[in-house]
Amino acid sequence: MVDKAQSHGIDLVLAAHILIEVPDPDRAAAKEKFLHFLEQKSLRITQQRRAIVDTVFGTDQHFTAEQLLEWARERDSSVSRATVYRTLPLLTESGLVHEMDFGKDYKIYDPNYAEHPNHNHIICKDCDKIVEFESDRLEALENEITSKLGFEVESQQLTINASCEEMKRAGACKNKED
Repeated sequence: MVDKAQSHGIDLVLAAHILIEVPDPDRAAAKEKFLHFLEQKSLRITQQRRAIVDTVFGTDQHFTAEQLLEWARERDSSVSRATVYRTLPLLTESGLVHEMDFGKDYKIYDPNYAEHPNHNHIICKDCDKIVEFESDRLEALENEITSKLGFEVESQQLTINASCEEMKRAGACKNKED
């Protein structure tokens, strides 16, 4: 589920671990951009690769390689693990998907990167829930600091590791996958 909210001047996008189709013109444009990127590299657009691309640009959820494999196989059961692992570096090379390392045994991929390259994440250390947020106040502070130090912001990433409210309330997080 994706919930959008605003709290204290911060735009929030709450992301759960489920696949949601996002019919968005920006997503369709990103998908077409990626297919053109593959053509420029003289790479074939196979049925499996198309299922992967449709999956990536049909969600705004963060995902792991294994989640992408599972979701893509819902579209086309023939999608192979190898094709997913060969396609992910191409997605990141294209600049349309961002690979993130949060210190886990796996990478997380952000399909919102091309639309919002300067957004931040809060990661629940208990259930791995990811919450994206943007803040005009934070952006102004970043610009002020970099300007005072003689720099210009090209990109930024802020990751906050925390425990979600569920853990505080119940002492255990029901969102945690076993």
